[in-house]
Amino acid sequence: MTVNQLLTPWGEKLQENLAEIPLNDYPRPQLVRENWQNLNGWWDYAITKSEVCPKNFSGKIRVPFSPETILSHVEKILQPDEFLWYKKEFILEKKENKQRTLLHFGAVDQECQVFLNGEKIGEHLGGYWPFTFDVTAFLQEKNELILKVKDLSDNEYYAYGKQKLKHGQIWYTPQSGIWQTVWLENVAENYVENISYTPLFDTQQIKIQLDISGYFQKGRLEISFKGEKLIKEEFTQKEFQFTLPKFFPWSPKHPHLYEVKLSLEEDEVHSYFAMRKFSLKETATGKIPLLNNQPIFFNGLLDQGYFSDGLYTPPSDEAMIYDIQTMKNLGFNLLRKHIKIEPLRWYYHCDRLGMMVWQDFVSGGAPYHPLVIQILPFINITLKDSHYSWFGRKSAKSRQQYYLEAKETLALLKNIPSIAAWVPFNEGWGQFDSLEVEKFVRSFDETRLIDLTSGYHDEGGGDFHSPHIYFKKYRLKKDPLKRVQVLSEFGGYSLPVSGHMASDKLFGYKKYDSEESFMTAYLKLFEQEIFPAVKKGLAGTVYTQVSDVEDEINGLLTFDRKVLKVDEEKLKQLNQKLEQLFYDIHRQEER
Repeated sequence: MTVNQLLTPWGEKLQENLAEIPLNDYPRPQLVRENWQNLNGWWDYAITKSEVCPKNFSGKIRVPFSPETILSHVEKILQPDEFLWYKKEFILEKKENKQRTLLHFGAVDQECQVFLNGEKIGEHLGGYWPFTFDVTAFLQEKNELILKVKDLSDNEYYAYGKQKLKHGQIWYTPQSGIWQTVWLENVAENYVENISYTPLFDTQQIKIQLDISGYFQKGRLEISFKGEKLIKEEFTQKEFQFTLPKFFPWSPKHPHLYEVKLSLEEDEVHSYFAMRKFSLKETATGKIPLLNNQPIFFNGLLDQGYFSDGLYTPPSDEAMIYDIQTMKNLGFNLLRKHIKIEPLRWYYHCDRLGMMVWQDFVSGGAPYHPLVIQILPFINITLKDSHYSWFGRKSAKSRQQYYLEAKETLALLKNIPSIAAWVPFNEGWGQFDSLEVEKFVRSFDETRLIDLTSGYHDEGGGDFHSPHIYFKKYRLKKDPLKRVQVLSEFGGYSLPVSGHMASDKLFGYKKYDSEESFMTAYLKLFEQEIFPAVKKGLAGTVYTQVSDVEDEINGLLTFDRKVLKVDEEKLKQLNQKLEQLFYDIHRQEER
């Protein structure tokens, strides 16, 4: 198979300026401090078979791009029996007396040990979640940071998503090592570790809970909207709530965000939240979703979150914005973030631009049996997910790890206003005890909907009846449980674009040879299959997909983001017509 080197427009700019620090924006938009230092850029690296740190590092790697990517300047796949080593020398900037220094990692795939100035300061397991060390006691005038990474890739225990060593078709190049920003932050002795927001929409109140490191006597909170101060209060407790004197709900059309400034003695952070509510309503055709107590049609796309040059890692903030804004310009209001967790800045841009998100949990488990995930679903046979071995979850350790990773996902993303629904399982991949998982998710977060088993092996749980249809015509079937009817994956129409494909081994569900034939088929699919289903109760669709990924050429955008394959105006008009049909139906019901 030939693999072509494709650069996105933002990757091209990085390649032209090798001294530029990649992704040099503050990584955590809901807990921002001024005093921080980005460690992205050029690091030394080595790949060894030995567990012993090498005396000589073999080359340079551009962090935070994994070694498998073009932008890393390495382009090697780490094998399960190898170790990936990183080394970075740095001098700490802007540290004041009585401050502590935190070392943050956005994500490192998959097992990581961290050493600073010859001392082991900690380790982390799991490739999708941030972790932090207090390194105050280990710092010197000049510092040497070393990471030791091992990645089992598609293993039995840890989440790995769509990464696969033997990749191709719907499975993609595995990632390893650092793939999100590494950064230092100076904080006061007593500082805010986390802020949790719970919007109480119907009473126009916001509930705020703080995690604080150390002791504090009092703090000050300011809440503003577009620069106008609405609340200015002192607090002495870690939990409180306020009624908002001016109420501006968040929605895709009006993505209103409230600004927060929180001062805690010598610590000051900036943050934001939004007021919105996701709920359900009974209708003559079954349940429908509500946003802010009004009917909402989920009109979305599957979003894998891969780029041709950075793979897991967006080449820049502008690249993230481009994907979100382009899909919004086409008339979509939802992205289903598929089997991946993005850097927090991606969610921030969804919040401020007005793009709803369904967030998949990252799948794991032992290799999936084709009979379970490919054959039985197409002849309408559903298996009980208590048969663990059928779904790759025979190991009790693997099932336990899923719960740990699910809790980390929920904790990391709980504050994101744009997330409308959690998706714990997709197409039976590593699925188990889904009804118990649903209880677990609801116990952590009651403010969002749940698409429990998207695709196949529906155990009757969750808020959605959620089939995936690719190779046959879609006809809405009644759900005896009267859940919300959504088509959570479909389409996948493919259009090859010469010069913009990463592979000569092309994959798609239905192929077309021109933009005109592709667009005609797309419009026909919606007019003949989706519009009739909306009249019978369909309340959401997720078309496959935002962009091409490696072998898959079923995106609306090419893998390098240089070509939009559809007629923007025609697609925007179609989406407006689709949503208007849904709203007209449910306005008539209200009358």
